[in-house]
Amino acid sequence: MRREDEVKAATINRDLRFLAQILKQAERERYIGRSPFDLGRYFANEARDRRKPHILNFEEQERLLAVAPPRIRVLTVLGVETGMRTGEMQGLRWEDIDFINGALRVEKSKSRAGIRSVPLSGFCVSELLRWRNLVGPEYSEWVFPSFSNRRHPLQGGRKSWASALKKASIPFFPIYNLRHTFASRMTAAGVSPLTIAQMLGHASTQIVPRYAQVLDQNRFDAIKKLEALRQSSISNGATPETAQPTRFVRVKPRGLY
Repeated sequence: MRREDEVKAATINRDLRFLAQILKQAERERYIGRSPFDLGRYFANEARDRRKPHILNFEEQERLLAVAPPRIRVLTVLGVETGMRTGEMQGLRWEDIDFINGALRVEKSKSRAGIRSVPLSGFCVSELLRWRNLVGPEYSEWVFPSFSNRRHPLQGGRKSWASALKKASIPFFPIYNLRHTFASRMTAAGVSPLTIAQMLGHASTQIVPRYAQVLDQNRFDAIKKLEALRQSSISNGATPETAQPTRFVRVKPRGLY
C-alpha cells in the first residue's frame, strides 16, 4: 500500500529496520518466542529505486568553479578533494584546520569512524586560504558561519547551489554527490578500498562500491591500454603484413552419433 502511494523504498526500509529491532529486542526479553520478521523477505529492493549519483568530471568542475559564488566554490572544492559529508564541512572550525601540515580534523560526524584526520591537497589549501581572507577567524570561529541576511554575498544554500549548477549548464544534483565524485576519483587513481573507506569516514570497505563508480574516462583509458597491448604484441611478433593467413580446412561430416 505504501509503495502504491509512491513512498520511496529507502523510507520503507528505514521503518522496517526499526520494526525489526523492536521485535528482536522483544525476543531477547522473552516477550515473544521468536521474531516473525524476515529481513530478506520483507525488505523492498531499494537499490532499484536509488537515483544514480552524478559524478562531476573535471571539465564540469572548471565550469562550476568559474561561476560559483565564494561559499559554493570552497564547498565544492572541499567536497571533491576530501570526500567530507556536507554536515562535516558545515561543522568545521578554523582551529580544526592545520594549514602548515595540510590537514584538517573532523571532530563531529555521524559515526565514530567519521572522527578522523583528513589530508588536504595544495589546491584545497589555497581555496581555504582564499576563503579565510573573506571570512576569517576574526569574524567567526566557524569556517562557514551563518549570516543574518540571507542575501549576504558570502551566504550560500541549496538555492545558490542550484543556481551555480544552472549557470554552469550542469544538471542539478545534491551537493552530497561530491562525496561520490571523490570516491570515484580515488578509485580511478588506484587507491585501495581500505584507504578510501578511512578517508570517507567508514568503518569498513563494504559501502565503498556504492560511492565509487568507474568514470567514463577510465573506460576509454582501458581500451587504449588494450590497444597498446595489441600493438606491442604485434611488434614483438609477426606484423599483419608478414603474418601468414590462417588456413581453414573443410571437414566432411561423418554423420550423427
